[in-house]
Amino acid sequence: MSNIRLGQWLCALVGVLLLVKTQGINVGITYVQNAVAKGAVCLDGSPPAYHLDKGFGTGINNWLVHIEGGGWCNNVTTCLARKNTRLGSSKQMATELVFSGILSSGQKFNPDFYNWNRIKVRYCDGASFTGDVEAVNPTTNLHFRGARIFVAVIEDLLAKGMKNAENAMLSGCSAGGLTSILHCDNFRALVPMGTKVKCLSDAGYFINTKDVSGALHIEGFYNEVGSAKNLPLSCTSNKRPGLCFFPQNMAQQIRTPLFIVNAAYDSWQIKNILAPGVADPHGTWHNCKLDITKCSSTQIQTMQEFRLAFLSALTGLGRSSSRGMFINSCYAHCQTEMQETWLRADSPVLGGVTIAKAVGDCHGCLSSTMRRLRLPRERVHSLANISDLPRPSSQSRGQPLKAALLINYDPTGPSRLLSTMSMNTTKPAGEGAIVTQTAAFLLVALYDGSIGSASRAMVVVDQLAWQLGALGHMSITRCKPGLSGKLFKTRLAENLINVRI
Repeated sequence: MSNIRLGQWLCALVGVLLLVKTQGINVGITYVQNAVAKGAVCLDGSPPAYHLDKGFGTGINNWLVHIEGGGWCNNVTTCLARKNTRLGSSKQMATELVFSGILSSGQKFNPDFYNWNRIKVRYCDGASFTGDVEAVNPTTNLHFRGARIFVAVIEDLLAKGMKNAENAMLSGCSAGGLTSILHCDNFRALVPMGTKVKCLSDAGYFINTKDVSGALHIEGFYNEVGSAKNLPLSCTSNKRPGLCFFPQNMAQQIRTPLFIVNAAYDSWQIKNILAPGVADPHGTWHNCKLDITKCSSTQIQTMQEFRLAFLSALTGLGRSSSRGMFINSCYAHCQTEMQETWLRADSPVLGGVTIAKAVGDCHGCLSSTMRRLRLPRERVHSLANISDLPRPSSQSRGQPLKAALLINYDPTGPSRLLSTMSMNTTKPAGEGAIVTQTAAFLLVALYDGSIGSASRAMVVVDQLAWQLGALGHMSITRCKPGLSGKLFKTRLAENLINVRI
């Protein structure tokens, strides 16, 4: 009996090991020892580090440099708190990391990048690799040298073969995703001229918006980060340096192709920008942030308003053809590193396209030209003529406005559905009308007293959106169970994926 049990245990162990081998592998750490002489060190003065899994086959001359996330420290106190942790010292970092998602070496789980040289750069400067302060206070022994670390790591990778790169992508998650935006052009300048370069930001598009108390908490936080003065001059020359941490204020100036992956209901931003503890002293948001199924209707509405603010901030990317995005309606943060969200049977999709395919298609675009899956111009005009709006009952004419479609309107190019929303204003109108039209936005309203409630009206609006989606003019999302909740069960993926032509 014991032999049978031992055999069963060994079979189970082999199965687990095979699963780990296919979905993720352990990769050892590399310390950049020669960086110390250049002053390129972590907060505690230790050398920077990264993990490299070498490429093979057709990917041997392709490089993916992925930056670790980990928040920020904005003053001596908060930087001291992380100085002796893995986020401030390479002495505290794990010597091995599991590579999965975009870093996976399994073709099934990472078809576009599995055989590239894949690097995860450890994060230890507390400011998205932007610090460059020569002086070191002997009392704290804090080193703010993130900008030097970035250069030192890239130079080390160049010496290890990236100087022969045919393709190179700078990516990152969270604070690392912000790094991939802030350093996108720097990365382009450091690699060989003939290399095709693109940048990918996962959950790094942090927005400047008010918290639930009405304060600009995140703006104040960034204003205190000492390295703000080292941000792109094209932004700091006309804005307060702290504002230039926000991609919405500086991304238009980036010349290198850039792709954004983000959740419109970014869980980190909702927890730390929309409802940080300092703005919620009584803990009203505590349970909601942990489990969105426990959010009140008021909190749900506040989160929907955050989403609209996020979508509006995306206009800061500009209109360049070298921009792309995958924005879904999941309550999530960092979706490229996790196999569950990167590429699996139940991964989030937009229009049937996974994050892995969207990013792969984006990188495969040699001309850097991307297009939106969009509402074409004529579809917008037909909406403006109300011909596609659901017909309300004859008794409902002039009833309170219950729901609306917000369209990013561009008569000369792509137009797309930005949002569906519930509304309760009492504008007089008929069955449907354009409530607001500007150079950028078109708000088409539904008036239907028979709907009965704003939440019911949302279903009607979503039905219209699904009709348009069925015609191929929009794409619909689904989130992995556990990432979605009552807020999103009948929701439309209002942002549309960008893919290459």
